Amino acid sequence: MNTFLKNLGDIFRYTFTSVTTVLIFLVLMFILNIGFWWSLIISVVIGAFFFYKQNDNKNNTPHQKLRKVSSEKEAFYKANGMDKEEIHFFRETMYTAKLQILTLEKNMNAVSKLKAIEQRNNTIHLVKSLFKEITAEPRRLHEVDKFLYVHLPSLTDLTNKYLEISQHEVKNKSTFTVLDQSATTIDEMCRLIAVDYVAFKSGDFDDMSLEVELAKKDIERDNGETNTIEDDEL
Repeated sequence: MNTFLKNLGDIFRYTFTSVTTVLIFLVLMFILNIGFWWSLIISVVIGAFFFYKQNDNKNNTPHQKLRKVSSEKEAFYKANGMDKEEIHFFRETMYTAKLQILTLEKNMNAVSKLKAIEQRNNTIHLVKSLFKEITAEPRRLHEVDKFLYVHLPSLTDLTNKYLEISQHEVKNKSTFTVLDQSATTIDEMCRLIAVDYVAFKSGDFDDMSLEVELAKKDIERDNGETNTIEDDEL
């Protein structure tokens, strides 16, 4: 009981920041019409369950340390103006993202519904491409805060919960409702990741647009000079 009270603040924080528990609250209140307080109580109970389960998984999983950075990679990071602390932070962040991407890919291929969503949004290709782009330009890490700390972990968490619920042996109407709502949210989160990718690559798109405009001007100038020459010859 003392442990529960001690963790109560963390449970509420988890409940109100987790996409899954917020989604459950909205389904209970607006779709099943259970009422505000009962929806809140049930959501907090579910949030507590997920919170303790998450902590148990962390405690039962041996901590995997990062491998020592190679001299070549270290030189690359230093050439980008990064000190030891920045290098360590960057590598830890990207290692966490790598594990989430591997889990996400496995989850997306586990059931036909998620596979269809992934194929429609090309999500795995985008997250892998964005991961590769970030590792190539570590100084731009701050530009992908939402991707690394909100969208990617939330999407991975949502797919974990979706698979967990879809594997229930007994399903009722509310179960299928939650699954449908979860699938819709997963689809929206995949679209946000596509937005993250486009935003990160926007500089390339701007450069390409500029090159196209310059090429057009060159063509117009060349055509103008050609017309002048032809007029002179006539």
